[in-house]
Amino acid sequence: MPDQALSGPPLRVLVADDNPVVRAGLTALLGGHPDIEVVAAAADGDEALESAARLLPDVVLLDVRMPGTDGLTALPRLSRIAPVMMLTYSREPEVVAEALRRGASGYLVHGEFTAAELITAVRDVRAGRPTGSVSPGVSHESNENSSHLQSVVAQSSKARLAHAAGLHRRAPDQTDFGLSSREVEVMDLIASGMNNRQIAAACFISEKTVKNHINRIFAKLHASSRSEAIAHWLGTTHEGWTR
Repeated sequence: MPDQALSGPPLRVLVADDNPVVRAGLTALLGGHPDIEVVAAAADGDEALESAARLLPDVVLLDVRMPGTDGLTALPRLSRIAPVMMLTYSREPEVVAEALRRGASGYLVHGEFTAAELITAVRDVRAGRPTGSVSPGVSHESNENSSHLQSVVAQSSKARLAHAAGLHRRAPDQTDFGLSSREVEVMDLIASGMNNRQIAAACFISEKTVKNHINRIFAKLHASSRSEAIAHWLGTTHEGWTR
């Protein structure tokens, strides 16, 4: 189902993460929605506190581990300014429990949510609704509550990218050409015109990992270049072959 923008003023978000690739990816993802505006991107807790006090965002996306003032240290003060969604690679139960005790309104783990689910979670946190993952009042031991979030990050965003690029084909089956779900995701982003750095930011992975995925994709598609891989992927080669 297409993402539906909300009416009214844009929802103002502050992103705090020490990884510049993650910051860029989140900013691009959130900023692609007309009802969401990323007002600041901070590299540590001190920057997040300064920006939050100055800009008064509606929601803060906060990483747990950052140099200097980390997310857990900044969390109590940030949560007095705006609802805070923890967004990190850490899924340790004690870290989740501590974040909730310190005032987090929700907790998402990279790689275990789709782009659409992140957008929904941000809106829900602003509205004071349960996020569908770990939220106050939910035991950190109940990991089943977040299991439905497990998916590749760009599963929903790739459809939007493909539409924007004018790529009119059916959604790829993950078994097509023997590609894994992550390779399907990367191939869709290649077909949308993204370069390796942009793909890395969208998927929250390193450029080296992107290159490894592309090498495997080329082998499976029997392609020697991006253009040849795209042609195979979109079914524009081999007369009569459609995907």
